[in-house]
Amino acid sequence: MTIRRQQVLAVLTAALVAIALASCGGGGQRPARDGFTVGLLLPSRAVPRWEHSDRPLIEAQVRRLCPGCTVEYANAENDVTRQRQQLVSMVTKGAKVIVLDAADTRAVRSSVQEADRAGVKVIAYDRLAEGPVTGYVGFDALRIGRLQGEALLKGMGRRAGGGDVVMMNGDPSGPNAARYKKGALSVLSGQVRVARSYDTLDWSTQNAHGNMSAAIAALGPDRIDGVLAANDSIAAGVVAALKSAGVTKFPPVTGQDADLDAVRRIVRGEQYMTVYKPFKDEAAAAAAMAVSVGRGEDPRDGATTTTDSPTTARIPSVLLTAEAVTVDDIRRVLVDHGVYTVARICTPGLRTACERAGLTP
Repeated sequence: MTIRRQQVLAVLTAALVAIALASCGGGGQRPARDGFTVGLLLPSRAVPRWEHSDRPLIEAQVRRLCPGCTVEYANAENDVTRQRQQLVSMVTKGAKVIVLDAADTRAVRSSVQEADRAGVKVIAYDRLAEGPVTGYVGFDALRIGRLQGEALLKGMGRRAGGGDVVMMNGDPSGPNAARYKKGALSVLSGQVRVARSYDTLDWSTQNAHGNMSAAIAALGPDRIDGVLAANDSIAAGVVAALKSAGVTKFPPVTGQDADLDAVRRIVRGEQYMTVYKPFKDEAAAAAAMAVSVGRGEDPRDGATTTTDSPTTARIPSVLLTAEAVTVDDIRRVLVDHGVYTVARICTPGLRTACERAGLTP
């Protein structure tokens, strides 16, 4: 990420926070009686970031911006029907605004429509839900796919010229998976041969392990020159399958989310890269938009662009910038920005590898 982009991102995030704070009356706290309920619906526990990063960050930011507000939380556990019921339940219980990360962006449409009819605003978070959402906060999924594809080619080196790649895509029920794949293929097409391609249901490590084991059985481990894994949970399954097959020299494997375990795999040389998405900024933007909308503000005031979904045009949006992270970028991107400390990354068993990577206290 360039310094200019970092500066722009900081300004945008600060502006969103300022909007919500301004509605508190010059930055002062509103009395508790002026608070309201913000619903927070996340899609699963299979991807570590939802529970470990997004939930606590959003909850803390809502409390900071609106001390009188409460956050009602629910996790869909990858069950679309459950999430629809959770959304309707929050509407019934009186939530004024709901931050929704859809387990299935299409299937949740009718519930979003029901919320809209009840006067409850829905902010789409990370995945653009269909239906009359009020705003959207997320990342450019096509760009993330391109980052993964570019890094994979770099990691493959000379093998990039016609080498065999296994594509381990995300769950096809959400639009992000298709856009990650499209972005990656825009870079990989004509450069490598996609020898096998799999969709990973529920973004599950276990399902990824099964798919990668099938690829190894079909191709043989020596014929796999690179693996495009859509996120770090999938990458974990890929690496486990390679280990089970006796592979000791790993092909470059991509990822996404900068999970702590993935960062450690990168240090060990088992995973080539991940994509860091500044969850703190994403959570801050979503919380600010939710509080602002809950207080009757126009979501366009805090938006930086608009996005079209299959059902709704020109949704006020905040799209943040993601960044590729290889072993050479861990300190600059993750440590220097306070995502992880060196001590947290570098367990005793990783001490030598961390020293090679320049990760010393």
